[in-house]
Amino acid sequence: MAELLYQTGFANEFATEAVSGVLPKGQSAPQHVPLGLYTELWNGTPFTAPRATNRRTWVYRINPSAKHKPFVEIPTRLLRSGPFDEVPTPPTQLRWDPFPLPEVETDFVDGLVTLGGNGDPSLQQGLALHMYTANAPMKDRFFYDADGELLLVPQQGSLRILTELGVLDVEPGHICVLPRGLRFRVEPLGGAVRGLAVENYGPAFRLPELGPIGSNGLANPRDFQSPVAAFEDRSGTFRQDAKFLGRLWTAEIDHSPLDVVAWHGNFAPYKYDLANFVALSTVTFDPPDPSIFTVLTAPTAIPGTANADLAVFPPRWIVAEHTFRLPSFHRNVSSEFLMLIRGAYHGKAGGFVQGGASLHNCMTGHGPDAASYEKGVAAEEKPEFLANTLAVLVETQLVVRPTKYALESQILQRDYLESWQGLKKNFRQEALATRGA
Repeated sequence: MAELLYQTGFANEFATEAVSGVLPKGQSAPQHVPLGLYTELWNGTPFTAPRATNRRTWVYRINPSAKHKPFVEIPTRLLRSGPFDEVPTPPTQLRWDPFPLPEVETDFVDGLVTLGGNGDPSLQQGLALHMYTANAPMKDRFFYDADGELLLVPQQGSLRILTELGVLDVEPGHICVLPRGLRFRVEPLGGAVRGLAVENYGPAFRLPELGPIGSNGLANPRDFQSPVAAFEDRSGTFRQDAKFLGRLWTAEIDHSPLDVVAWHGNFAPYKYDLANFVALSTVTFDPPDPSIFTVLTAPTAIPGTANADLAVFPPRWIVAEHTFRLPSFHRNVSSEFLMLIRGAYHGKAGGFVQGGASLHNCMTGHGPDAASYEKGVAAEEKPEFLANTLAVLVETQLVVRPTKYALESQILQRDYLESWQGLKKNFRQEALATRGA
């Protein structure tokens, strides 16, 4: 395969063609498109959405997407969707070991397992948290998600994602966003793969506002990459699978749906290398809120309240003086799902391993384990560089409701609460009397 090329920029208007001269000049829907292609409009927002958030792309393809046989329902396996009401949701802190890699041939769709979520895709509100594992490519099988966009966070192994609008290669340390309705198939590169798939039912992810930070910092638009046009002209017997209102459906098609020869617009898949994130922090005292590490946000109608935020904890310097530098004990109105991509997590002495994940729901107390707390209190105050670490945090306004599988799985760490049982009572009342004297 030829070297992959990408267009850079976030939510910009792109124009790309796999065959020179195919893109219409001066209008989007001419009466006759070169090479006998079909014109199709792909809308990602309501027609009258504000210009700053309006997303749409014109595609010029060999076959229109309407050309398929009837959809029939297929089993969802361990894939679940909102409303998440299989089992009661406990306020207990939860943590999971890494998902085991498949032993039998498993592609990306069959390897999706839902840990939990909130909201309802029919209301376009909330999210689902899935883990994916795979060891085989999607063979003559294509997939799209009508319920939401998919944010993929590889943890082990690289993916080649072949989409209607081009090809993306994504590896651990990258994230990738596949917009709602995008047709694609996935090929693992070099062995079994594992990672996180955040299904965002709400408004699309976008860059957070910078406010007093100014014009630079966090994730910069220039570092996001979208693919150039690439197409398949294949006929045969294929499957077009869809996730629609929480269920899986499949339809027979006689061609590859990845047949877009040219396109222009701002509704497109993209990837981002988390190594380009410009981390900010305090250079005096006290830690800032984790929102300072936000890469992408999917907002709600309430300003400052996110349907989903994606934050990253990358390698970084910690220099605050007279400050407990680990994450302090805290309770949030928002719910937090954390996954460790590589290295060690700052604030956990053990148990939280690469590929593992934790969930701390609304107002559930959490923080460093006993060993980490003692180390943090005794630490020498000098600049420290956290070199071997990369974790991602998904924060959401609604409680994450775990699935039945998530609460009964063998990979659930049933001793997670022991992390805090070793915290000693350090309060000394006699010292209070001495101070009063």
